[in-house]
Amino acid sequence: MRLCMFHPNDNPMERGWVGRIDGDRVLHLAAQTLQSFFLGGGGAREHAEYALAEVTLLVPVQHPPTVRIFDGQESFAFANATAIGGPGVRLQAGRAPLVLLPRLACVIGAVGRIGGYTLFAEWRADGVSPPKDRDFALGLGPVVSTPDELDPAADAVVVRVDGVERLRVELPSFDWEAAVAFAAAGTTLRPGDVLAGPCAASVDALSGSVELDLPGIGVLTQTVA
Repeated sequence: MRLCMFHPNDNPMERGWVGRIDGDRVLHLAAQTLQSFFLGGGGAREHAEYALAEVTLLVPVQHPPTVRIFDGQESFAFANATAIGGPGVRLQAGRAPLVLLPRLACVIGAVGRIGGYTLFAEWRADGVSPPKDRDFALGLGPVVSTPDELDPAADAVVVRVDGVERLRVELPSFDWEAAVAFAAAGTTLRPGDVLAGPCAASVDALSGSVELDLPGIGVLTQTVA
């Protein structure tokens, strides 16, 4: 399944509804959030049906309990969960040029297992000292594809700026199940927790419309002003 949070274009909402994307349609599911959908066993009654072109996709996990960014199989740093934003977010570069590190992330579902995969945009402010260089913006979305829908090692991620391809790179080899087990050791992973995998390359000097594109998930678009 390809899961999302959305609202109809003629009925804007901050949090939106849970939906299942089926071709060019979105089916409204009877769950308050993606986390509650996973807790319910991955099944929910279907409500109304909308054309995909007539809805706005939102950040699929608005308030993740935790965010971990992996740079190696057993090496991660916690990131600012309140900095998560979804499609359509506008970033202000300010005086520090922004650098994009495109990543794949998994979202934890029920009983500490992987609920699905999504794109993760880690933004860094060039020249700002860590950890504040990466404390202000993290992109997530546009959809969460369940493990039966997406092979996390099958395709390359593409980054386009104002429609021009700037990067095409294979995702690094990464054992997602082992990473989840490592993250869960001595603690509890909750539905909605985000684990971002390692990055193979970055793109700098960004401005304009920035797209991350991965087959099976779609295009995450954010704007750097």
